[in-house]
Amino acid sequence: MTDAPLTPEEADDALAAEYVLGVLDLAERAEAEARIRRDPGFAARVGDWEARMAGLNDDFAEAPAPDLMPKIEARLFPQAPAPARQGRGFSFGWFAGAALAAVLVLATVATLAPPRPEPVATLATADRRLSYQITHFGGTLQVARVAGVPAVPGQVHQLWIIAPGASPVSLGLLEDKPLVIDYPVPPPGFIFAVSIEPEGGSPTGLPTGPVILTATVGETT
Repeated sequence: MTDAPLTPEEADDALAAEYVLGVLDLAERAEAEARIRRDPGFAARVGDWEARMAGLNDDFAEAPAPDLMPKIEARLFPQAPAPARQGRGFSFGWFAGAALAAVLVLATVATLAPPRPEPVATLATADRRLSYQITHFGGTLQVARVAGVPAVPGQVHQLWIIAPGASPVSLGLLEDKPLVIDYPVPPPGFIFAVSIEPEGGSPTGLPTGPVILTATVGETT
């Protein structure tokens, strides 16, 4: 008896988990990173797994990183450095070599550390039967439904952001596909809200139906 094949959603979830755990090989990781940049739904899955696994390292003490600079310099500059002048002078050749090695190390770190989705807020009912996750990635806010179903036919879920002391501003309609908005990370104290509106969105520019979800930026749920 063989195991049933994974559904596309299960395969995406497994890939997101393997990416966060760091068990993919170089080619698979590069492919996953490219997909994060072009697929907001997959990026949201990755963000969800990062949030789930955020506490796994809590029981491990931080270990100091090894000093790799001498080995890097030895591989980049195998020849012996020119003799330093007598007195308090120093070898400019050694200084230039160390600077070049430091630049190469920083370039390598920048290449190997891709940007990651940053969790901003989660809007959910008390029983978690309906939930939207908001992340910031690449200069955009990405809003994906992670639990529940969309509004019934003839209605739609509409996302709002409310600055302290200001009126709600619509960010868009929440339907089957994740919502992607060019928007900075809102400051703490801003409020996200979801209301039920007629199909096509609120006709007044403000919430007209019941507000079913809210979340305050900077507050944990």
